[in-house]
Amino acid sequence: MKRENDTVVSEFVFQGFCSFREHKLPLFVVFLALYLLTLASNVVIVTVIGLDRHLHTPMYFFLSMLSASETVYTLVIVPRMLCGLVGLGRPIPVAGCATQMFFFITLAVNNCFLLTAMGYDRYVAICHPLRYSVLMGRRACIQLAGGACSLGLLVAATQVSAVFRQPFCRKEVAHYFCDIRPVMQLSCADTGLHDMINFAVSSLVILVPVGLVCVSYGLIVSAVLRVASAEGRRKAFATCVSHLTVVVVHYGCASIAYLKPKSESSRDEDQLISVTYTVVTPLLNPMVYTLRNKEVRIALRRAVGRGPLA
Repeated sequence: MKRENDTVVSEFVFQGFCSFREHKLPLFVVFLALYLLTLASNVVIVTVIGLDRHLHTPMYFFLSMLSASETVYTLVIVPRMLCGLVGLGRPIPVAGCATQMFFFITLAVNNCFLLTAMGYDRYVAICHPLRYSVLMGRRACIQLAGGACSLGLLVAATQVSAVFRQPFCRKEVAHYFCDIRPVMQLSCADTGLHDMINFAVSSLVILVPVGLVCVSYGLIVSAVLRVASAEGRRKAFATCVSHLTVVVVHYGCASIAYLKPKSESSRDEDQLISVTYTVVTPLLNPMVYTLRNKEVRIALRRAVGRGPLA
């Protein structure tokens, strides 16, 4: 295949939502509102958890880490997407595309394993309450959060280096950010082997955390069903509802986006799925944990002056 202008491609152009030309302004307004709400709500969650000593527990430590990760995650992708919707989009250098992809993969994988750590936290709290403070001490929490971040960095470094070793013949990315599959479609070389490796890595990154979460909740259900009182069972399950809601949406969207066969993909479908996990899901986390969690609501009231922080 001939390279564009017989030169090596040095920058990419996002096609963005070119199939929705007539609706770009409404999309801009909706996505901007969701973006600002996402930033504000995640910053509020991190701030309230940091200020309120009642929330200095492992579960809220992981929630604050997840909110911080989601905040950076949206900053990496959404601003450039919004610029493209109003005609202010500019070409992105290949190095800039690699950087965006690196942070996107790092944070996405980090989020997957943070949700796994939160599932483990619920397992220990319900199944081993007397040993909770020992098993989920400060050191263990930092190790779990650090492990999630390290896995994200490792996967991102491996994937990005593999993608950008390829020669590129085209510059128009059929997406609104530098995701792996759309960028690989611009390669001059045969990407069959890389596609298989990418599918295997994506499967491991999604299915291993899902499997661990399922094991945690299987053990939780087994323990809760042995509780004598109905009220005790209700309270135990209530502590897991918020996490389960976020898990189902997060892993569900990731599975649809990265585990379906490439032949079943269309650009419009991929973009709609991508909007779900880049715009909607980061807003879902603070909304779910704020609306369904009594402790967070009380902490928010204390933070705005209706009660003492300590």
